[in-house]
Amino acid sequence: MKSYLKKLEEQMRLRADKPALCDYGGKAYTYAEVAAAIEQFHIFFQAAGIRKGDKIALCAKNSARWAICFLAVNTYEAVIVPILPNYTPEGTAQLIRHSDSVMLIADADIWKQLSRQELPQLRGVLDAKEDQLLFSMDERLSSAWEDREQLFRECYPDGFDTGHVHYPDNPESIAIINYTSGTSGDPKGVMLSYGAMSDIVEYLQHKIYNAPETLVSMLPLAHIYGLVVEFVYPCCTGFTIYFLGKVPSPSLLVQSMSEVKPYLMITVPLIMEKVYVNLIRPQLNTRAAKALRTVPGLRTSFYKSVGKKVLAAFGGNLHTIIVGGAPFSWKVESVFKKIELPYAVGYGMTEACPLLAYERPEDYAPGSCGKPVHQVRIESPEPDRIPGEIQTLGPNLFSGYYKNPEADAKCRTADGWFRTGDLGVMDEAGNLFIRGRIKSLILSASGQNIYPEEVEQVVNRHPLVEESLVLDRDGKITALVYPRAGAVAGDDDQAIAALAEDIRNKSNVHLPRFSQVFRVELVDVPFERTAKGSVKRHLYQ
Repeated sequence: MKSYLKKLEEQMRLRADKPALCDYGGKAYTYAEVAAAIEQFHIFFQAAGIRKGDKIALCAKNSARWAICFLAVNTYEAVIVPILPNYTPEGTAQLIRHSDSVMLIADADIWKQLSRQELPQLRGVLDAKEDQLLFSMDERLSSAWEDREQLFRECYPDGFDTGHVHYPDNPESIAIINYTSGTSGDPKGVMLSYGAMSDIVEYLQHKIYNAPETLVSMLPLAHIYGLVVEFVYPCCTGFTIYFLGKVPSPSLLVQSMSEVKPYLMITVPLIMEKVYVNLIRPQLNTRAAKALRTVPGLRTSFYKSVGKKVLAAFGGNLHTIIVGGAPFSWKVESVFKKIELPYAVGYGMTEACPLLAYERPEDYAPGSCGKPVHQVRIESPEPDRIPGEIQTLGPNLFSGYYKNPEADAKCRTADGWFRTGDLGVMDEAGNLFIRGRIKSLILSASGQNIYPEEVEQVVNRHPLVEESLVLDRDGKITALVYPRAGAVAGDDDQAIAALAEDIRNKSNVHLPRFSQVFRVELVDVPFERTAKGSVKRHLYQ
């Protein structure tokens, strides 16, 4: 297996004059320009006394410059620590301290909110957007920054080109420390090796696509899903990547996709649910559409025509839509299937770098999350019928949690398999179906296992439900429901109560007696979500 850094090195040479990293509507860098910027960083790091294995934190908004900073640290064999830019200053500082980062690369406004006194180990801070040093603790680092261009010219008196690029191949070394969740409790820094990254890049090239194309990047790069699948893998494959810099509105998504004409779309359910609400559902709910959907001979061609319009709106070159990072609404997925969008739902987590299961759209089983990337087993007496914990083994797995041996011990079985904490079943064809998290499992008074995610899928089928969250409240199944816009007019208590009861009754028709909803409560705002789009369940318990 070739190292992903060697694959990147190869692309630098093959596609030197081709655009590599671009800010949508802004600055664009060719592969040769990216290589030169990386080399200048390397020379600065060396002159400043940054050693291989030192930790460097990166906390900034998505951009082409963010990507260059990441690659510069990553190819130098320092350990990159990506941090989401929307953490509180206290949370950001906690992760910088916990990771033992000696340098920070950050947006200037993020650095201004941090207290220098709380970060005594930092030797310096670089601006993630501009070529400037925001803070330095020692003269050596300051001098190295001031002299970096001169040092670069001295190293390459005849000029630098991509023939000078030589990146390391040390699969056992730690490449990334990525923090799995927020900042409450003990931080869990997932240590990912160069070998684990290489394994997943190799798999993605084999399973998805392995030739230069275009891509719109919209996911948080500090989260391992966006980082690997939407940036590192495409970059190692010669793609031209356009960074939106933020989670797009439906209008910005359609605009950027129609201009860039991407081959792949890497996304999360939250974005695709917005696409459904704003782009697909209006086409299905016209008077003419409702009539066509009832005619057997026209129904299939009508749905196909809707799918073709969606693909045309996305630039007409879209071959694969990969949805991952959080549970996907079956109500939305079933529509995607009807209109024949080339989508597939994957499954993974930070500890798997991030992929555990995937399947190509043409072989994807609806409702599943694909087939295992490596070895997966279900801890259940009947794994095809009774949900059990999903456990996995493979070269893509992390090396451990940074400075957290207790968490390391808890996540491994006696025979060395990684415990995901997720519940699932696997059919005879090897398709994996997620049933929920062990922590959110509800045990009924009669001893029956109730999977909240399965109840939510039923509740969400109601035409006036936008999203729901099922909880155990005092031994009773309660569904918190965020209704569709306009479902209830004003603050009419009677209408609110009637809608809640209608949702409860219609849901219970399709639920076994032991998991029926006892109470429906309507909420006024959407549920709070993590960066990858998962609902923060613990906030609503």
